[in-house]
Amino acid sequence: MPRISGRISSIAESATLAVDAKAKKLKASGVDVIGFAAGEPDFPTPAHVVDAAQAAAADPRNHKYTPNAGLPELRQAIADKTARDSGLQVDPATQVIVTNGGKQAVYETFATLIDPGDEVLLPAPYWTTYPEAIRLAGGVPVPVFAGSERGYRVTTQMLEDAFTERTKVLILVSPSNPTGAVYTEHEMRILAEWAAEHDLWVISDEIYQNLVYDGSDVATSIARVAPDELADRIVLLNGVAKSYAMTGWRVGWAVGPVDVIAGAARLQSHLSSHVANVSQRAALAALTGPSEPIAAMREAFDRRRQLIVRMLQSIDGIVLPVPEGAFYAFPDVRHLLVRNWAGRTITTSVELAEVLLDEARVAVVPGEAFGAPGHLRLSYALGDEQLVEGVGRIQEFFRQS
Repeated sequence: MPRISGRISSIAESATLAVDAKAKKLKASGVDVIGFAAGEPDFPTPAHVVDAAQAAAADPRNHKYTPNAGLPELRQAIADKTARDSGLQVDPATQVIVTNGGKQAVYETFATLIDPGDEVLLPAPYWTTYPEAIRLAGGVPVPVFAGSERGYRVTTQMLEDAFTERTKVLILVSPSNPTGAVYTEHEMRILAEWAAEHDLWVISDEIYQNLVYDGSDVATSIARVAPDELADRIVLLNGVAKSYAMTGWRVGWAVGPVDVIAGAARLQSHLSSHVANVSQRAALAALTGPSEPIAAMREAFDRRRQLIVRMLQSIDGIVLPVPEGAFYAFPDVRHLLVRNWAGRTITTSVELAEVLLDEARVAVVPGEAFGAPGHLRLSYALGDEQLVEGVGRIQEFFRQS
C-alpha cells in the first residue's frame, strides 16, 4: 500500500512560497537576489499591535483554552468591521469564526459547503491555494479565465458558459491576488444577481478589501449589493495579514450564515481548537486601534504601484492592466515567449521566470501557478529601492538579451 494518501500526494506545493524559498536560499548563499514572489508587506506590524500582544502574553487569562470560534471581543470587532466595510450586519456570537490565518478560513469554508463532486466556479487568474483547497474538500475547481484584455475580471456570460447542474459555489476575490483587479459596484451587482438566479453559494475573499487606490477607501463587497435571496448564501473571508502587516500572526476569519459558521466551528474544534490568544489580542488591537499606520502603508503601496506599472509598461512586449488594489502587478508576457533570451529559447512563463532568476537575479512567480500561463506575478510589497533595482534588472535583461 502507498505510504502517503492519494489525497495528500495530489496537493501541489504553494508556488509563491516555493519561489520565495528558492530566492531566500540563494540570498543565504551570498547571491544578490531581489524577490517579488511573496505577498508580504515589508513593514513591521504597527507598534500598538505589538504592545497589545506583549501585554496579552503576560496576562494569565491568555494561557488557557478559550472559545474555539474566537474571543468574544474579537468576534465583535470583526462584526463591526464587516458592517462598516462590507455592509453586512451579523451576530458576532453565531456568525463569526476566527481562524489560523486566511488559509484556514478558506479550507474550512470549502469543507463545510462542498460534497464530493460539487463544482466551484473559480475565476482565473486565481490564488494558488483555491484549487488545492477545493480538491481537498472533495470538490471540483472549474477555472473561468479572464485575460488582460478583460482587465482580469470575469463576466456573467463567462460564468454561464462554465455553469453545470453540479455547480454549487462561486468564489470571488476583489481586490484580486494575483492581478490587483477590482470589480466595480455595478459589476459586483450584476455578478450577485447572476449568482442569486442560479441558486449558488458565494464565497467572497476580502483579505485585500482595504488596499484599494485611486480615491477609494474600500472595495465593494458583494454583501453590500446582493439581492435578498442571496444574502443567506454568502460567506465573507478576511484577516489582518495584509492590511495590517501581520502575516506571521496568523489571524483570519469567516463571516456567514449561522449553520455554516457552526459547521466550520465543529471542524475547527477538532483541527486546531482555536487561534493563539496572544495573536487574537493583537488582531483586536489592529481592528480597534488607530488607523494612521494602515493609511501610511496604503500610501506607500500606492506609490510603489504607480512606479512598478510605469517601469513594466516601458518594456516592449509586456501588456499590463493597471492594478487597482492589493499589491501585485500581473503582466501579460505572451509576446515575449517563443523567443531567444540569454541564449535560450523560452516558450513558457515558467521558463521565463527561471531565466530571470538565473540571469537577472530577480524572483517572480510564473502565471502557471495562478491558472494563467504566459503571465508573471510581481508583488510590490517590498522596499522602494529594491523595487527600482529589481524592475531595473528586468528592463536591462530584456534590453540586452
